[in-house]
Amino acid sequence: MKNILAFLILVVVVSSCSTYQETLKSDDIGAKYALADSLYDIGKYKKSLKLWEQIVPVYRGRPQAERVMYKYSDTYYQLGDYYLAGYNFERFVKSYPKSTKREDAAFKSAQSYYKLSPRYNLDQGDTQRAMDKLQEFINSYPESVQIPVANDMVAELGTKIEKKEFEIAKMYNKIAVSQFTYPAAIKSMDNFLSDFPGSEFKEDALFYRLDSAYKFAIGSRRDLVTERLEAAKQYHETLIKYFPSGKYNEEATEMITDINERLAEAIN
Repeated sequence: MKNILAFLILVVVVSSCSTYQETLKSDDIGAKYALADSLYDIGKYKKSLKLWEQIVPVYRGRPQAERVMYKYSDTYYQLGDYYLAGYNFERFVKSYPKSTKREDAAFKSAQSYYKLSPRYNLDQGDTQRAMDKLQEFINSYPESVQIPVANDMVAELGTKIEKKEFEIAKMYNKIAVSQFTYPAAIKSMDNFLSDFPGSEFKEDALFYRLDSAYKFAIGSRRDLVTERLEAAKQYHETLIKYFPSGKYNEEATEMITDINERLAEAIN
């Protein structure tokens, strides 16, 4: 019985493959459409895609075009080809403004661009593009059930961009140790804090600004030390104002203690 069952399964598989290959090579557009549709419905997306690619140009302008274009776009999405999924869903939204699938297509288009966003340390052009597409969706469909998900994705992408910019600013602090370019390090953190006032990296930025200002002051010429210590003291006050019991409290306390001692000596 087991051998008979195995034989029957083999016959069905071979027959299915034969039918697929015959349809793929045939000129029968209706048969291609029917098979592509059935393969899509059972999750055979790779095989389905080869058929969609053949029939999409033929169905443009026909009544079935809307359905074909949606499934064609979604096939790319299901296969994880998010570049072509995002592009084709975007075309679908523009081509069929009255479609009942328009909202779903708009969300999947935006989500596709979200999935193309790279790690924070790489170029963030695709991340910004994804944020723009998600914001377009949020603005166009404010009542959508997908809004919470879209907002979460926007927040995640925003944090990724902030982390990228923070790490660039932080790099100036590291470089300054060997090159004594602390003014550039301070300026980079000033710019970051100005551009991202509500960032989750705000505490880090405030600390590294203080760190750069402190090291700049104590490494300066004697006639410039007092003025620069006072500037560092102001940065410490800002850090403590926002984060009185923050994660840098110990290092910041050591710095302000030394700053105050140096300033006291300068007065005496």
